[in-house]
Amino acid sequence: MSEQYTRETAAEGVENALKLLEGRWKLVILFHLFGGHVLRFSDLERAIPGVSQKMLIQQLRQMEKDGIVRRIVHHQVPPKVEYCLTDWGQALCPALDALLTWAAQREDTARQGQAAAGPDRAV
Repeated sequence: MSEQYTRETAAEGVENALKLLEGRWKLVILFHLFGGHVLRFSDLERAIPGVSQKMLIQQLRQMEKDGIVRRIVHHQVPPKVEYCLTDWGQALCPALDALLTWAAQREDTARQGQAAAGPDRAV
């Protein structure tokens, strides 16, 4: 992509991307589906303690509407519904991995600063 960004359009673009990931459970859902995993709704529900059915449904529907998650309906009795990431959703993995690495670097720096300050100094 050869589009040139200004500071303002770059900030707006990142802000819009982050809005797609807003929600208490979206990132957790993403990490369960990364790597080509295809999970039934009940598998996701069991894998994410604390999420209500209503909230899981809302987050999955929003991610489906945004093109991040694909909902696969198998017409059988009882009904079977599975979820997986779209190619675009899977493409988030390197970006989130880079963000995780960036955050870990900050934590390492903070720990090193505390160790250098010594145990008797308040930080």
